[in-house]
Amino acid sequence: MKIAMPVESKSMDNNVYQSFGRSPYFLIYDLQSKESVYVDNSAATSQGGAGIKAAQTIVDSGANVLITPRCGENAADVIKSANIKIYKSVVGSINENIKALEEERLSILQDIHAGFHHHGGR
Repeated sequence: MKIAMPVESKSMDNNVYQSFGRSPYFLIYDLQSKESVYVDNSAATSQGGAGIKAAQTIVDSGANVLITPRCGENAADVIKSANIKIYKSVVGSINENIKALEEERLSILQDIHAGFHHHGGR
């Protein structure tokens, strides 16, 4: 299983980034091989549509699961249409969130918001 998470830097010790569409990178973590790949989020500096573009990056990565603190509805629609499950991250490091997923302590993300259309994503 491949897990995707928005992250601020290329370190497993950091926390999950608070803004899905505007995160600088996405971590793609393979649970079986324990391999970590960091993908640049080209949507982070987009004038608009960052969430949808970021969501397509997750779909293209081959991830089965997205762990994030929140997500806009347009991005969530793209992710869900690719049969990727979206879980709400817990406060803590990337490693703590991976462990929480493995222990089935993460809940399905319910905080799907309307998005930050025309507000610069912040």
